[in-house]
Amino acid sequence: MGYEVEKTDAQWREELSDEEYRVLREAGTERAFTGEYTDTKTVGVYNCRACGAELFRSGTKFESHCGWPSFYDPADSDAVETRVDTSLPGRPRTEVLCATCGSHLGHVFEGEGYGTPTDLRYCINSIAIRHVEAEPGTEPGTEAG
Repeated sequence: MGYEVEKTDAQWREELSDEEYRVLREAGTERAFTGEYTDTKTVGVYNCRACGAELFRSGTKFESHCGWPSFYDPADSDAVETRVDTSLPGRPRTEVLCATCGSHLGHVFEGEGYGTPTDLRYCINSIAIRHVEAEPGTEPGTEAG
């Protein structure tokens, strides 16, 4: 599909755990309230677990109480891509994918009434991302010193 990081199905299966593969490459969903980043408040960035691309920053993470980590904006406008997901009959959603490798991250919802600047909730599977803690005294996306 023309992603910067492209691997064969066999390569993805070798590099990812069975559950990571199910979510990232087969558009699965982890159970609500079970992911390691649901309640994380540590300052840092969230990278794609499959390819390492920066996706979200801790400053845009908020408590939505939905059972998955929620962000109101990607780290960069080109960090993620979206497409229509009709996998649930009668309930179309918007799927969120890593723009670098095409891995499934979760879904984005609009107009739910959260007090965020974008009125968006990027509902992301913890297993699809990896948190990298910011160095003390720095904020993600800024130069130190």
